[in-house]
Amino acid sequence: MKNSKEKATLESFKMETANEVGVSLKNGDNGDLTSRQAGSIGGQMVKKMVEKYENDLKAGK
Repeated sequence: MKNSKEKATLESFKMETANEVGVSLKNGDNGDLTSRQAGSIGGQMVKKMVEKYENDLKAGK
């Protein structure tokens, strides 16, 4: 199970990413999102994580 700091970091990342793709999220349940909106957020999050991983590899981290 993730600790509260990890959960908060992931939640912040999700909110930031949603804002970047133009989707408004609220704290708690976001069951009113369309599949397209949810997919946009998730896809962008994965893209950013892969980019960070690749940059870390290049930097030798």
